[in-house]
Amino acid sequence: MSRSPLTCCINPSILSADFANLESELARISNADAVHVDVMDNSFVPNLTIGLPVVERLQKVSPVPLDAHLMISDADRWAPLYADAGLSSVTFHVEAAMAPIKLARELRARGAKAGMALRPATPVEPYLDMLSELDMLLLMTVEPGFGGQAFLDVVLPKIRRAREAVDGSGVSVAIQVDGGITEETILRAAEAGANVFVAGSAVYGKPSPSEAIEALRTNGQLALASNNPRKA
Repeated sequence: MSRSPLTCCINPSILSADFANLESELARISNADAVHVDVMDNSFVPNLTIGLPVVERLQKVSPVPLDAHLMISDADRWAPLYADAGLSSVTFHVEAAMAPIKLARELRARGAKAGMALRPATPVEPYLDMLSELDMLLLMTVEPGFGGQAFLDVVLPKIRRAREAVDGSGVSVAIQVDGGITEETILRAAEAGANVFVAGSAVYGKPSPSEAIEALRTNGQLALASNNPRKA
């Protein structure tokens, strides 16, 4: 039977925001579906951003839900603490998790949606059997660690394979992409089957971040609509 049309969600990344004024920067994206919070530890990736104390404070002042992307080592230890902070969604990297199924279940048990991220070169096939344990699958479209990188088209076939697997499984799993998303690349990513889009400079690099969000959402939704009706 026909599946419900996919909804385009825009999650701006505060990695491109003004870190000296994060509360006001969050207010500028109040029309977003969620705010993407990049947590980096200078171990799993060669960059250092913010940690749990700052994220806990952002959770208290954000007008939209927080979607944490943990680019950190020892995800099994740290990810549940972000769920305990009340975040809507917590995404760990499978490359940094010893027991991804156990971790996904623990995140859900603590009240957060469970997301799992894969680097561009990490194949998705070994993890398709655990789709029912996830709420979101994040396929990186750049190498994690720094903002402002160019979109990697080589990830598009992986997005298509993931979308086919999700549609064929009957489970409700969002496919998120992160890296190099613009008004142009969102069309290709959405056509491939992604429906949640992380955008940093394409939002915060514009005079009006809220208008940039709407432009991205319009383009993404048009591309998603061109793929419907989808069949279960």
